[in-house]
Amino acid sequence: MTGVAVGRVILRGPVMTAAGTSGTGTELAAFGNLDELGAVVVKSLAPYSWDGNPAPRLVGIPGGMLNAVGLAGPGIPNWIERDLPLLEGEGATVVASVWGRSVDEYGAAADLLAPVSARIAAIEVNLSCPNLSTGHGDVHEMFAHDPDVSAEVIRRMSAASAPLWAKLSPNTDRLVEVARAVAAAGADAVTLINTVRGRVLHPLTGAPVLGAGNGGMSGRTIQPVALRAVAEVRAALPRLAIVGAGGVVDGDSALAMLRAGADAVQVGTATFADPRSPWRIQRDLCRALRRYPIATRERNRD
Repeated sequence: MTGVAVGRVILRGPVMTAAGTSGTGTELAAFGNLDELGAVVVKSLAPYSWDGNPAPRLVGIPGGMLNAVGLAGPGIPNWIERDLPLLEGEGATVVASVWGRSVDEYGAAADLLAPVSARIAAIEVNLSCPNLSTGHGDVHEMFAHDPDVSAEVIRRMSAASAPLWAKLSPNTDRLVEVARAVAAAGADAVTLINTVRGRVLHPLTGAPVLGAGNGGMSGRTIQPVALRAVAEVRAALPRLAIVGAGGVVDGDSALAMLRAGADAVQVGTATFADPRSPWRIQRDLCRALRRYPIATRERNRD
């Protein structure tokens, strides 16, 4: 299976890596050919380097894990200088992922990526990070919980001159409203979903295991949430491209995402158990699609 369309972007295949799970560059190249995947979606980057949260940052749970890495990363300028050329050398289709603490910081990310827009397939705009710009004092809402601010971010990101995919949070009852807002603001696609908020307590002390207290739950256990989100957004916005993420661990779970309404899928937490999983899942999904073809949706791109 080739030529998978996600909005204006044509991918080599239906399976990508997921931001935050495969590094910022060619970390997975030791396990497979990056040019065989639909795309490599790199770890979310800010306009500056960022240390992230205190340790511990990861904890395993049945069917997945919780993470509170805190979006640690080298920053966009360092990534452009160091990692992007390495990815290009591997022939990878590159999707940059970005985050910011304010609308202005997203704008700065767009300005930094604009000069290399021809070298990346798309920009995934991670909207599931604290929103410090809406005047709520100490109440740090996620951008992805606010349709108006999410739309403003997408409008600012248009300066990057690349297709935009808005990565949305399942931790809100306004998911469809936010998806509609970012689509109207110019997003080519939405990525559904980001992690589900959770907490793990130490069995003896009762204290949070993660250094940041709460974390984002991912892995097989969250796929029902992801399938619900994809199906709801597909029903409400039949022409919007959707990338399905959350609980994709094998061919069957990838196929379920497409059946729910996704155009392509991302593999994330599964790579921690098996770094070869994106390639395995793509092979299994392509075989499954030959047995159980899914009708292509005709969308009005005007």
